[in-house]
Amino acid sequence: MALQGISVLVAGAGLAGLVAARDLSAMGADVTVIEARDRVGGRVHTIRDRFTEGQHGESGGDMIDEEHRELRHLVASLGLKLKPILRHGWATARMDEKGRTRLSAKNALTAWERLAEALTELTRQYRLTEQRGSSPIAADIARRSVSQWLDDVQADADLRTTALAMRGFFLADPEELSLLALVDQYASNGIPGIPRNYRVEGGNDRIATALAADLGTRLKLGTELAAVSHRGKTVRASVRHRRQTQQIACDYLVCTLPASVLRRIPITPPLPTQQHAAIATLQYGRATKSLLQFSSRFWRVPGKPRAFGSPLSFGAAWDANEEQRGKAAILALLAGGSASDATSALVEREGSASLARQLEWLGSNRAQLLTAHHASWETDPYARGGYAFFDPAFDPALRGWLAQPAGRLFFAGEHTSLQWQGYMNGAVESGRRAAAEVAAAHRLSNRG
Repeated sequence: MALQGISVLVAGAGLAGLVAARDLSAMGADVTVIEARDRVGGRVHTIRDRFTEGQHGESGGDMIDEEHRELRHLVASLGLKLKPILRHGWATARMDEKGRTRLSAKNALTAWERLAEALTELTRQYRLTEQRGSSPIAADIARRSVSQWLDDVQADADLRTTALAMRGFFLADPEELSLLALVDQYASNGIPGIPRNYRVEGGNDRIATALAADLGTRLKLGTELAAVSHRGKTVRASVRHRRQTQQIACDYLVCTLPASVLRRIPITPPLPTQQHAAIATLQYGRATKSLLQFSSRFWRVPGKPRAFGSPLSFGAAWDANEEQRGKAAILALLAGGSASDATSALVEREGSASLARQLEWLGSNRAQLLTAHHASWETDPYARGGYAFFDPAFDPALRGWLAQPAGRLFFAGEHTSLQWQGYMNGAVESGRRAAAEVAAAHRLSNRG
């Protein structure tokens, strides 16, 4: 085996870390995985103990797209099944002239298409660079916020409303989000929501628990990375468990922690200047995910969408468990950017019922709110945000440095993915990539 007798420490038991550990173990490495939380999965978190009728909902990573091939292959290899969801697409909800929330005649796809048309020339220029962040074209686009671009093109109210609704996708307000993030989305993945969507039957966390099952005592929960020293052929990691610190020596370290957490960990000697800057300046979106269980599925209309985008303070809303049985049902709300702030404040002040009242346009007054779960990911000390986003201050030339190995240190996580940043698929691909990089680097060192 390529890594027989080699020790690797993996920091983080989210999808990236667990997949990296699986691949490294298959190559013969002696793998230890540490995770600060008392559970695996990271920002993939299925809530099971709060809802009636044995139902569950996704508090974190939720939808799996048709194009997420690496993730879908992983699910199949673990003997899990995918269930199709949201087959009727997305509708949009907006305020009318009287301040009442109404379903718009334009669906979400139409709104995204109009935005794509307005960005056609910028997307064409960016594709000419083959999406290189080091190009002056990328730098020029990146320095503008979406809000500034809307002003530059004298966007009408409809286009501005569409951009604001994207808080539920990018987790950032138009004034916070780099225009390059929007252009890159169209250049790389096209219009979101077109592919078919899925969830794992029984809950997305089954991916993480299945991966963790093979680790046994090599998985250390409640254990966080405190400091790293890498010199010569040895990596030394200081890890904390129940207020006690110990040292772990290993041949390689794979770090899958979000940049928002990684930048707080001392690394000696320091990472290269560009890599340090990339990790230090990467932003993470504010995101409050709410799961509301009602006594009936009032939002369901045969042949009509079960998912709704909006620029309103509750964010986006969608059927969170249409693949599950029971009379009761769960509706998911995702409020991004300043909408996350507003949702958190509202729930703290007036309770979960206040969110249900905001959905009366959808029919929430025809059902009883049974229970609710809320997660504001920016308050999670091991995430410090929903997922990464790029603001106008982030230099796109630094993006590749987020995944750049540094000596015997290797990096993974959704934030390191070029095509699937922000997705579970990005985490899985990055974990596999980091494991393969360890093997390749080890072969190179032996040849040297």
